Amino acid sequence: MASSLPLPSKDFQEGVGNDEGRGLNSGENVLQKHVAFFDRNHDGLVYPWETFAGFRAIGAGYLLSLVSSFFINVALSRKTRPGKPLSLDSLTFPIEVKNIQFAKHGSDSGVYDTEGRFVPSKFERIFNEFARTHPDALTSDELSAMLKANREPKDYKGWVGSWTEWKTLYFLCKDKQGLLRKETIRAVYDGSLFEQMERERSGAVKKKD
Repeated sequence: MASSLPLPSKDFQEGVGNDEGRGLNSGENVLQKHVAFFDRNHDGLVYPWETFAGFRAIGAGYLLSLVSSFFINVALSRKTRPGKPLSLDSLTFPIEVKNIQFAKHGSDSGVYDTEGRFVPSKFERIFNEFARTHPDALTSDELSAMLKANREPKDYKGWVGSWTEWKTLYFLCKDKQGLLRKETIRAVYDGSLFEQMERERSGAVKKKD
């Protein structure tokens, strides 16, 4: 399945390999940009069916999209709606995009700070410390080593959250050599990767038609 998924083109990878031009150092809440892709109707809320649609749009299979939409929305909804009383709407598990930084879990890379801003030094640390085979890419084993190193004691939810996020990214976006490229990871953080994958997948479908 992974081999049939649309990967970022060479031109796109070169474009995201630059810290400037995409707001990564501007102090913006780029975590919101990352999540906003799944807000399919742009109302500031991400419902499970929108998460499902977003995963399908980037080429994920039906089962992965279904499981992801359930667990992501159940896990993040209440965290992004602090102070909101329980209601019928709560049972639909919406995620509020503007509050997504409240859903940050422990045992992560630290590339997003507590305000959802991009931290360049933490991003570079990923490759300085764990990219042993290729300086600008991670193998599956190197990714696993990073996840293990980032674990905080007894933070089991954080362990599961980080493992799920990174392994899903690896499954969807590794290249033909089994490498998760630095440019691809950067594009996830700045919120541009999902939109590019959707465009490339749509273009591939049109060519088949």
